Amino acid sequence: MNIFEELKWRGLVADCTDANVVVEGGRVSEDNSGLWHRQNMVLYAGFDPTADSLHVGNLVPLLALRRFQLLGHHPIALAGGATGSIGDPSGKTAERQLLTKEILDHNIASVKLQLAKLLDFDTKQNPARLLDNATWTTPVGFLDFLRDIGKHFSVNQMIAKESVRARMEDREVGISYTEFSYMLLQAFDFMVLNRDHNCELQIGGSDQWGNITAGIELTRKKLGRQVFGLTLPLITNADGSKFGKSVSGAIWLDPKRTSGYRFYQFWINTDDRDVIRYLKYFTFLSQEEIVALEKQHTENPGVRVAHKALAKAATDLIHGEQATEDAINTSQAFFTGSVAELPPQSILEARQELPGPVVDPSQLPLNKSLIEVVVYSGLAPSKGQAKRDIESGGIYLNDKQEKDPSRIVTEADYLLKQHLILRKGKKNYAMISGSAPISNNSNYLPPSSVD
Repeated sequence: MNIFEELKWRGLVADCTDANVVVEGGRVSEDNSGLWHRQNMVLYAGFDPTADSLHVGNLVPLLALRRFQLLGHHPIALAGGATGSIGDPSGKTAERQLLTKEILDHNIASVKLQLAKLLDFDTKQNPARLLDNATWTTPVGFLDFLRDIGKHFSVNQMIAKESVRARMEDREVGISYTEFSYMLLQAFDFMVLNRDHNCELQIGGSDQWGNITAGIELTRKKLGRQVFGLTLPLITNADGSKFGKSVSGAIWLDPKRTSGYRFYQFWINTDDRDVIRYLKYFTFLSQEEIVALEKQHTENPGVRVAHKALAKAATDLIHGEQATEDAINTSQAFFTGSVAELPPQSILEARQELPGPVVDPSQLPLNKSLIEVVVYSGLAPSKGQAKRDIESGGIYLNDKQEKDPSRIVTEADYLLKQHLILRKGKKNYAMISGSAPISNNSNYLPPSSVD
């Protein structure tokens, strides 16, 4: 396969400006000659560093860059040190919060570490490059930009963009001139990358179509060169919900924001209707492997072999094989009721998954009856109900069944001196935890308020 055939099979082509490719209703013609048979093509995808971590929603274009690189092409990951300070109105119903240069620089430095897991910056044949558009945008004066770049755009063309038009029609929110001008900045990026790095293809989500075609036109007018655009589908779940969100919030690539266990769980809980599609989007498993998994999934979906393959491949890629193994072991511990036997780091990750109070260590409920602790954890609405649950054998303290309502919970019961795991029945867990770091555990990750 050439790269276009690979992307087409995986369902990763939304639209393309190559005249040799016809895209209609999501189906792509077989005529994919020309651009897609070139060797060593330079291409780019941009990301605005609005946070100090990428999230799973960023993976489709970044993994597409890797797919190009694996087939010999030269990918550029473009950090938006300039565009990130403005904010892209695409897909947004309100103005973005403006970020300072210091925050943007910090975010770019943090994200670069994550990009190194997705792209090869060290290979001698076709190394990936990380560039920052602030490098060429910052030196350009406002009047020069208006004269040399803005002159080539009509307002009619700019307000025809769906995201701009939607915001303009919302009288309460509207759109500022700042975000309105974002299209010009992204178009300028494409022109500069073509001029200075011979970049001839930009890829991005389908919401970037207007920005990409603006860059194609600007490059043609300013440099007299033909460049191309390829958009990837915006991912939504089968139930229509937004991809990349869980009950506890966004799924980040940074383990400080989203633990390896939670990351694994996000993929393992994929809707049955989405799992084969996501195997194509988010893994590098071959066509033969995915077809085999699809067959097994169709014949016996309850075994969840496709889900396990997806979760393992995605977690291996972002967090590494050891983190995947730990996540699988933690999942098994929840299933078998042996969470208390997990190693310290896994218990700390479990803290992020379980409901229950997080308090100052000095406020942990010590020398209280089990009845009081069960109510405090939220597993029972009243002392009466807690008493009945305990006496019937439904309450477990650190995975050990407790039937004595008068049982006193002491400091010795707390795992790592500040974590108490309670369970009602087979799967209803809660955890009482002290919020301060554990002094003898240098790997401690406090619960993230972001998630």
